[in-house]
Amino acid sequence: MAEAMEKQLILQVLNTVLLPCLSTDPQKCICTAWFFRRRRLISRSVLCGAVLFSLGLVSLFTGQIAADLEWSSRIRGRWRSKRVGYREPRNMWKSEFTNIYYGCSNRSPHFRAAIQERISNGYLLIATSGGLNQQRTGIIDAVVVAWILNATLVVPELDHHSFWRDDSDFANIFDVDWFISYLSKDVTIIKRIPDKIMRSMEKPPYTMRPPRKSTPEYYLDQVLPILLRRRLTKFDYRLTNALDEELQKLRCRVNFHGLRFTNPIVVIAQNLVKRMHAMASQYVAIHLRFEPDMLAFSGCYFGGGEKERSELGEIRKRWETLSDLTAEGEQSRGKCPLTPHEVGLMLRALGFANDTHLYVASGEIYGGEKTLQPLKDLFPHFYTKEMLAGVDLQPFLPFSSRLAAIDYIVCYESDVFITNNNGNMAKILAGHRRYAGHRRTIRPNARRLSSLFKALHEMEWEIFSRKVRLVQRGFMGEPDEMRPGRGDFHEFPSSCVCQKPLQLEIAGLPRKSRANATLGNTESGR
Repeated sequence: MAEAMEKQLILQVLNTVLLPCLSTDPQKCICTAWFFRRRRLISRSVLCGAVLFSLGLVSLFTGQIAADLEWSSRIRGRWRSKRVGYREPRNMWKSEFTNIYYGCSNRSPHFRAAIQERISNGYLLIATSGGLNQQRTGIIDAVVVAWILNATLVVPELDHHSFWRDDSDFANIFDVDWFISYLSKDVTIIKRIPDKIMRSMEKPPYTMRPPRKSTPEYYLDQVLPILLRRRLTKFDYRLTNALDEELQKLRCRVNFHGLRFTNPIVVIAQNLVKRMHAMASQYVAIHLRFEPDMLAFSGCYFGGGEKERSELGEIRKRWETLSDLTAEGEQSRGKCPLTPHEVGLMLRALGFANDTHLYVASGEIYGGEKTLQPLKDLFPHFYTKEMLAGVDLQPFLPFSSRLAAIDYIVCYESDVFITNNNGNMAKILAGHRRYAGHRRTIRPNARRLSSLFKALHEMEWEIFSRKVRLVQRGFMGEPDEMRPGRGDFHEFPSSCVCQKPLQLEIAGLPRKSRANATLGNTESGR
């Protein structure tokens, strides 16, 4: 009996001590082997005690590891439960993490100050292109390029010849004096080139068009030598999306603070916001973007038969460089905007009741009232700037960019903003709202929603609603959706959004006013 117990203990020691050590430290195994060769010289009681003591240590060690793993698992579980966006939002109107984030675009003490005009490397003339928000991105990057080149920037010229046919100048849309003064620490900006400079020019400004997404190194290697020779260079361009953090912060200072709309635009837009809040404490703004040009550009099909294909196909011919697309392929890739009816279905499935007040930012809707009616049936409290402003809107009607600026402010001030495409206004507004503390911004997961809309009549509403909420995870404007390097910087300005220190949040310090963040009236960001 005792001999059998001895053999059993020896086997346990072999399994727990000798075999593992052979694979890790053979030298130690020599001593262990010698111990077993000499085991007859050691009393069985001592041997049993030693073995039991060893097994106790092993048991204690493994038990401690298990406890540590359980503790770590609990901690990770608590951390995951607190992570932003880990679970379905509790409140459709506001992220529970909004109060702990804020815009932070202050210039570093080491960031080079603006170069005076008389010692700068020359003058940059910028001719922007596209609609209001495409031109806005060009203006933002123009300021950054002027800083890179140590150049003086002339207030940019806006596009008067694009599809939108708007004759507005920079000063008609943006507060030009504020633009110059606010950014004066970063870049020297002037309204026009001095006459003596123009008279001294032997040749007209050198016009060039740098490639899209050019790096700072490209401008230093290719543009700066020309600027130094000619003193005056004119172009339209886009900088690369990936810049160092200080230049990204400069982008934010221009975009969210320097570009402030003119007073007439601000006044009428704020009046519309007041009228929306007078009718309801909260409202949803939708950038519907279902105009004929947008649908033609997308290459998608929306169920209008041969008439739709013919009409949109004719509009599409305006863009000679567009590639041939298939409607099915674009829809499967999630590139097609939702119809007004689909937008309404998504909102109802997410939990917005039919008494929710909607502000719809849009131009001419393709299909007119017939296309809009299903959305109005789902949400009878449906408003546009034309409905709210009445005759006050009359002076703005001939200018599409000024109308877009009004929509921009009303959408920014909304409690919830819904994007319906991946255009410039949607991206810049989404980024602006993230900068203001991740205010609720919902982007449809069009790729996965399209299959749900097709199968809507084959499932109960509760099932459809649950599936919509599931596919919309990660598209609800929560802070964890923004990661460095993800997407377009104007939509995900990760370098310019900071988290408040824990002690400040516990102290319950007040948030900055919404109006200041909107219109750039605050000095923050410098």
